[in-house]
Amino acid sequence: MIKNKKIVVVLPAYNAEKTLEKTYNEIPFDIVDDVVLVDDCSKDNTIEVAKKIGIKHIIQHDRNKGYGGNQKTCYDTALKLGADIVIMLHPDYQYTPKLIHSMAYLIANEVYPVVLGSRILGGGALKGGMPLYKYIFNRFLTLTQNIIIWEKLSEYHTGYRSFSREVLETINYHANSDDFVFDNQMLSQIFYAGFEIAEITCPTKYFPEASSINFRRSVKYGLGVLKTSLVHRFNKWGILHSEMYKRKK
Repeated sequence: MIKNKKIVVVLPAYNAEKTLEKTYNEIPFDIVDDVVLVDDCSKDNTIEVAKKIGIKHIIQHDRNKGYGGNQKTCYDTALKLGADIVIMLHPDYQYTPKLIHSMAYLIANEVYPVVLGSRILGGGALKGGMPLYKYIFNRFLTLTQNIIIWEKLSEYHTGYRSFSREVLETINYHANSDDFVFDNQMLSQIFYAGFEIAEITCPTKYFPEASSINFRRSVKYGLGVLKTSLVHRFNKWGILHSEMYKRKK
């Protein structure tokens, strides 16, 4: 805990047996109270590894629900456990757990309600091996989104995120896609609800065991991102009244 705020790390897992233990061992348990692993019907031994290393809260989907569907279960479970701060960490070791302290303290001290680990700040993406086409794709989408929704982030596409309980209880994340565009829709909802978002520099690693989507799915994701930004703007103008922007409370 920090300032009596319960911190829960959620791990949305899919075929993470080779990297899960290394990721778990770097989680700072001096402040982290619970870890939740949601396995999205992996085809490897992710569940067995999770049990071996002692993760208490393990949920296994009986069918693959997708990256967004996995996160919905992660956040629902964390809130049921009484989390005040929820940190989403990929168990593929692409993002370092060593930033959990920094992210959690910003929220616990009520500086920001949402903190992202940015691969773009400090040039960590290319240094860590991000393919050049993905870097260019990332920069183009981010610039376009900043223009359309009138916000300013260094990137909208990081998978390293932390949220206050208030944010997760306010935005209607269950109205979002079960696919990869879920991440982008969630940031759109957060901005739409009036919450501020902080970013901290985050190194990243690209290696064979790290999860990554192929070119075809990257294009699908990019189109989904642009659609999300336009829907955000049309709702702001009152042209649309989308379910995803209705608050839960």
